[in-house]
Amino acid sequence: MPLDPVTWLSDRKVRITDGLNRLARAARHGAIPGGSIDNGTLKIERLTTAVPDEAEKLVLDLYRQLPDIRITDLLLEVDEIIGFSDAFTHLRTGAPCKDRIGLLNVLLAEGLNLGLSKMAEASNTHDYLQLSRLSRWHIESEAINRALATVIDAQSTLPMAKFWGAGTTASSDGQFFPATRQGEAMNLINAKYGNEPGLKAYTHVSDQFGPFATQNIPATVSEAPYILDGLLMNETGKRIKEQYADTGGFTDHVFAVSALLGYRFIPRIRDLPSKRLYMFDPATTPKELRGLIGAKVRENLIVQNWRDILRAVATMAAGIMPPSQLLKKFASYPRQHELAVALREIGRIERILFIIEWLLDTDMQRRAQIGLNKGEAHHALKNALRIGRQGEIRDRTAEGQHYRMAGLNLLAAIIIYWNTDHLGRAVTARMDDGRDCPPELLSHISPLGWAHILLTGEYRWPKR
Repeated sequence: MPLDPVTWLSDRKVRITDGLNRLARAARHGAIPGGSIDNGTLKIERLTTAVPDEAEKLVLDLYRQLPDIRITDLLLEVDEIIGFSDAFTHLRTGAPCKDRIGLLNVLLAEGLNLGLSKMAEASNTHDYLQLSRLSRWHIESEAINRALATVIDAQSTLPMAKFWGAGTTASSDGQFFPATRQGEAMNLINAKYGNEPGLKAYTHVSDQFGPFATQNIPATVSEAPYILDGLLMNETGKRIKEQYADTGGFTDHVFAVSALLGYRFIPRIRDLPSKRLYMFDPATTPKELRGLIGAKVRENLIVQNWRDILRAVATMAAGIMPPSQLLKKFASYPRQHELAVALREIGRIERILFIIEWLLDTDMQRRAQIGLNKGEAHHALKNALRIGRQGEIRDRTAEGQHYRMAGLNLLAAIIIYWNTDHLGRAVTARMDDGRDCPPELLSHISPLGWAHILLTGEYRWPKR
């Protein structure tokens, strides 16, 4: 970002003028893809699906070639290939865990929402005290994050992952989990999800299906402040160029900070036709678009607060403070607080640039839809995995709930790695048999299937 606000504002004025002229021409000639502007009213048609029928047949054929496997054998196979268990060192000595089977038992107990007691009953190798000791001395947040990064990085290098993307776009979405009322975590009720208390796991998923970051957030809060946390918390997130979110993840402050940090923020806004466009000079707006214009951008506030804005964004980029904390602070400021208002004005500028491109670029709309569909498909896999306790998160502490969600995310990532690897092998075998696998069809394959994985019953491991 330029240190001089006038330079930045001049650039945005040129972009907005050019974009509005293009949009006005498209409106005049009825050339807005999937939409129109009539008498100052914006109308948008729903984007149709673009998945060919042949892709569904290919998905079924490839998954039929995957071997049936126990979840215990799957964990062992993936760990032998990439060694994710090496991330879990002893909290006091830093030494690697010598009991790999026991450690995998603990991770599986977390991921399946069984708890250590139930896992001890179902496992053929460890009792509760052994599992508890391993959990106490080897399981902590940094270790889970290191293990997740190992799995995500390894999955992204598999040949099959290249058909799904380059690892430069991601989507984020919250998933609700019912939880107990008791305990320090104080799980509140969100009417959107019914009358039961719960929490949300807010997860970032790359275009290669890797769930590279997850956070526990209260079910009652807005998701918007947490979008940038996941992008800045690890190297995978920092490689992202485009970030997709649903309406719940959109505010003008998020638009502003995303642009200032160098991310292209593309939300799917449900009520887009009702959103007003804020202009530098409303009088210069093409007549076809005047019905869409709201108020005037307050340039003077941006200029006056530019250095403080850059300082706040640098604080986020350096990891000194999570973006969610600063964004929540800005949102809670009184309306007259200059820094919060100036950031909002920057967001309004970025939002008008986004809306212009969204209306004129069907490919952008489709990319966002595909990205968000990948995130929603993750929810189905995680719902299938949390088989214990009727799917309810019963840990009474925030720390316990964090480990449960992080363990679930790690287990999902491990399954995605295994599926990606074996789907690639199935593609190779199919091509060796002389059957075609067009890349445009392979891009619609998903590594989120679980029907071939035995998740329940006894958890049998090789004897130590």
